[in-house]
Amino acid sequence: MGTPQFAVPTLAALVAAGHEVRAVYTQPDRPAGRGQQLAPSPVKQAALALELPVFQPERVLRPEIVEELRAFQADVMVVVGYGQIIPQVIIDLPPLGIINVHASLLPRYRGAAPIQWALANGETVTGVTTMLINAGLDTGDILRTAELAIAPLETASELSARLAPLGAALCVETLANPLSPVPQNNAEATLARILTKDDARIDWSRTAAEIHNRLRGFTPWPGAVCSFRGTPLKIHAALPLPELTNLAPGSILPGNPLRVACGCGTVLAIHEVQQEGRKRVPAEGFRNGHHLADNESLT
Repeated sequence: MGTPQFAVPTLAALVAAGHEVRAVYTQPDRPAGRGQQLAPSPVKQAALALELPVFQPERVLRPEIVEELRAFQADVMVVVGYGQIIPQVIIDLPPLGIINVHASLLPRYRGAAPIQWALANGETVTGVTTMLINAGLDTGDILRTAELAIAPLETASELSARLAPLGAALCVETLANPLSPVPQNNAEATLARILTKDDARIDWSRTAAEIHNRLRGFTPWPGAVCSFRGTPLKIHAALPLPELTNLAPGSILPGNPLRVACGCGTVLAIHEVQQEGRKRVPAEGFRNGHHLADNESLT
C-alpha cells in the first residue's frame, strides 16, 4: 500500500528480494498538471511496469474492500505513504502485521510531513523507521531504524530521494531478519503535521537561518512566499549571511547581492526569485529591473 515516489523503491525492493506481492493498493488517479488530466500515482506506474495487480479504492475501510484484502490471505502488508488511515479491521488481517516505512527516526516527526519538518526545524540527522502499524498516528512499535546525515543545503525533494532507497533496504531487512518490536517513548514524540499553503508565507521576524531552513523544507511545495510592492514574490534560493544589521525585519539592504534583514539582526541573501505569472530570475536582475529604493522592504 503506497502512493508517492518515495514508496516506489520499497515496492521494487520487495519484488527484487523474491517476495510474492499479491496486490498493490494506491490512491485513485488524480488531476495533475496545468491541464488537470487524471494521472496515475508513481506507485501505480511502478506496479504496472512490474506487472502487478493494482487496486485504487477511494476508501479502504469500506466493507467490500476489507473482504477483498482478506481474500488475498497475505502474511504481511507493507505501507509506505499510502494516504489513507488503515482501520483496525485491516490491521488485524495479516498474521505478521502491517509494516510501515516512515521517513523519520520515530518517535520524532510522527505525521504526514516528516522530511519537510525535519529540514524546517534545522535538523542535521534524520532517517527511516520500520514499525508495526497500530490504530494511532505513527505510534506503533519500532522494528528497525537507519540514520542519515542531512546535507546543509539539502531540500525536501533531495532528501526524500536519498531516504527512499534507505527505507526500501530497511524494509527488506526487517522482513528477512525480524527483531522484537520496541515500544516508542511517547514523551519524546513530535508531530510533523501536514503542510498548507499558509506555511509558505515568510515571517521576516524569524532569523535568516530559520527562514532558510523553512525554504529548504518547503521546496518544492508550498515554497517560500512574501510580498513585494503589494504583489506575491516567491523566493526560490537564498542563504543566510554572517553579517548583522540594525534594519527592521523585511528591509532590503542597499547594494548587491539582494539582502534582506531578518530577526535578531540577521541577514538573508536572496539568489533567485519569481513574481506571480513570470519566470524565475536571478535576484540581481530582479533588483536592477525594479530600481529598488533604499527604504524598500519585503513583507
